[in-house]
Amino acid sequence: MEIHNVTSVEGFILLGITDAPDLQIFLFMIFLMFYLFNLSGNLSIVLLIIIDKSLYKPMYFFLGNLSFLDIFFSTTTVPKMLSGLLIGDKRISFYGCIAQLHIFHFLGCTEALLLTSMSYDRYIAICNPLRYHVLMGRTSCIQLASSSWLIGFLYSLLQTIITFRLPYCNRKQVTHFYCDIKPVIRLACANTQKSERLVLSNFALLAVSTFPLIIVSYMYIGSHLLNIRSSQERWKAFFTCSSHITVVFLYFGTALCMYLGPTTENSLEQDRMSAILVTVITPALNPLIYTLRNKEVKNSLQRKSVSLFITITASM
Repeated sequence: MEIHNVTSVEGFILLGITDAPDLQIFLFMIFLMFYLFNLSGNLSIVLLIIIDKSLYKPMYFFLGNLSFLDIFFSTTTVPKMLSGLLIGDKRISFYGCIAQLHIFHFLGCTEALLLTSMSYDRYIAICNPLRYHVLMGRTSCIQLASSSWLIGFLYSLLQTIITFRLPYCNRKQVTHFYCDIKPVIRLACANTQKSERLVLSNFALLAVSTFPLIIVSYMYIGSHLLNIRSSQERWKAFFTCSSHITVVFLYFGTALCMYLGPTTENSLEQDRMSAILVTVITPALNPLIYTLRNKEVKNSLQRKSVSLFITITASM
């Protein structure tokens, strides 16, 4: 059944984060700062990985994908939220809501799979270094990344179809600052238990097929590190992985809290707070986490900054 045959709603109202005018301006400035930091930080990493041949390695190939994804992950939701905070425009069309939900979950699923690929890359690099260039060659990296994007798209497409095959009649207020599955399904004028179970099952399948694999990879890495006699080599390997571990727990910890809990009014309010961390704060912190703990990225950034400064100075 096509969407326009099962709904009479032309659009929704996103309730946003708060209705207090003074708080809205304050939050607008804070979230705008994080969003701009996200754009500049992640775009810098993407450009750095493209132009610096010393970063043509599997680890940075996946990091470039992650940074590219984080730019659009935030852009899917944050500009609309900022518009609501600044000018009070909280309306979103029905098809705009479909697009936002689909893109958000497409990029969210892809990020989970990319983080899993990155953990596999670290496992091979540390536990099987002699075969690293064979197992993580250019073709393998492209296949892992492209598979992540493709599976993310198909996963999101399924979640979107489940959500918008429901009939939507009179209720229009979405208890969120963007269209997400749980608050949108609650507006359906039909029994949603089956749809909620399907959505939860799909998310649980994604979580079970990614997060445990990351944990197992790091269990093997940890076991391998204990057998390394050189403390210098041990700490070098640990710092190589620490950035990725930090991002994994930030991302998966928040996502699991958002989607594995019950769909109640209180849980939806908590989901909004968690969503701020996922869509606003974490994507802005990722470039900082990776650059502060990665000497190669910092050195590359310093070299390119000095080179750019010399070029600008010479042209003046």
